[in-house]
Amino acid sequence: MGGAKNCPETPRQKMIGMMYLVLTAMLALNVSADVLNGFLLVDESLRTTIKATDMRNETLYDEFQYICEQNPEKTKEWLDKATQVKLKSDTFYNYIQNFKYEMVKLADGDETDPNLEVIVNLSNTDVTGTYGLVMRHGAELKEKLAEYKDFLISYVANDSARAERYRVIFDTPDRRSSHSGEMMSWEYSIFESMPLGATVTILTKIQNDIRSIEADLINYLKGQTDALDFRVNKIEALVVPNSKYVIKGGKYSAQIVLAAVDSTKVPKIYVGSRELGADGLYEVSCGTTGSFNYSGYIQMHKNDGSFAQYPFKSDYIVGEPSVTISNTDLNVVYRGYDNKFSVSVPGVASENIKVSVTGATCRQSGKGWIIRPEGTNKEVTIQVSAEVDGKLQPMGSSMYRVKALPKPMAYLNAGENKMYNEGTIPRGALINGTSFLEASYGPDGLLNLDFKITGFTLMTDYGTTEAKGNKFTAAQLQQLKQLKKGALVNIVNIKATGPDGKEQRLSAIPLKMQ
Repeated sequence: MGGAKNCPETPRQKMIGMMYLVLTAMLALNVSADVLNGFLLVDESLRTTIKATDMRNETLYDEFQYICEQNPEKTKEWLDKATQVKLKSDTFYNYIQNFKYEMVKLADGDETDPNLEVIVNLSNTDVTGTYGLVMRHGAELKEKLAEYKDFLISYVANDSARAERYRVIFDTPDRRSSHSGEMMSWEYSIFESMPLGATVTILTKIQNDIRSIEADLINYLKGQTDALDFRVNKIEALVVPNSKYVIKGGKYSAQIVLAAVDSTKVPKIYVGSRELGADGLYEVSCGTTGSFNYSGYIQMHKNDGSFAQYPFKSDYIVGEPSVTISNTDLNVVYRGYDNKFSVSVPGVASENIKVSVTGATCRQSGKGWIIRPEGTNKEVTIQVSAEVDGKLQPMGSSMYRVKALPKPMAYLNAGENKMYNEGTIPRGALINGTSFLEASYGPDGLLNLDFKITGFTLMTDYGTTEAKGNKFTAAQLQQLKQLKKGALVNIVNIKATGPDGKEQRLSAIPLKMQ
């Protein structure tokens, strides 16, 4: 041992030692570079998702603008709120984009990419702390996050679940350090000694949250009104009779309901002192002709435990025979669609009833009638006549509004009754080659129509490809098979045609591999 201590290293040994240190440092740098490249890939994926969400949001705003033009009195207040959401979201989104740019500029200087798609000094751990903590921009960002969170929640005060989701997504709690165990502020955990690439990715994630929640809130506001038809904006008692004109010997029937009532709370319905059943059906035997009046009230539980009463009154006439026309599918008729009607005249056999329509074609089908509006007519009139005692007598008419078929929802059918229009999806369901796109009005839709998907665009981290029809192409399947769990998949530019022959562009399907 003593001899070795007095034996100096040769130049060759010194060189080998120096090379070993350099190699060790290079390996460490390679590991760091791999991690930072991972953040770069996540950032790129988030930016792709933001672009897809922007397209979806533009479609939502266009639809909102359209229904406002059709019925401004009942929808303008909701469109104004949606406009405020867009303005607030755009302002906050652009603030974060400028935040990232100014922070990256401290590291890259004149080489800074305006679009931040390329960051030269990804590993720089000084500028994040300088910009976020020393210059106090991190505290300012935290305040703006809190302000934006409160703004969102103010629009969904009556939806506690949605409000809580917004609160969680944009919360900025203090965190415990994994090294020291001490509590540290949110902004300290984001900016102190963090690589520039990692902090930029975190900020891009916040931008993605802004666009996603913006879409959710606009959908919520849009759902507050039925502007394409009628929107109930107050609570009142309604009496809906089958007919106010009753044939002698028949029955008068009326459905008594509380408009805008919570379906989870069953009201009590009284006609005079008589309480009706839960279905609210009121029936009276009609043995004589004449006019008859009745009144009552609906009693409803309030949230504070007390009762509210909503009075109603109505009348009916018992007289000579007339016609009753009811639309068995809808309360409107749709252009380019076979609307099914049943037409009956009390006391007259169905084969003795004649139906004619102005503004649409009409044909008998079994015991009912098929009415199909074509062209640009905005309404149709149905005239009914009946053969009574060998003579054809007019029995009445009714006018219906004509509308275009509503836009359906796009789904990815993965088989076994598994339908996806957003959210997570098992990886196998995407790459098995049997999944396909379809469009419908969903399980609760009033219409059950066949829509044909004519094309769509697939967006993943590996690029954007188009397909005709409703199935993934071989190239798209190969592209999907390259993706790992957690990858984002967006199906956009979905086009479909319905029974009316018109092609429509449907909402995108954002998915995440599970």
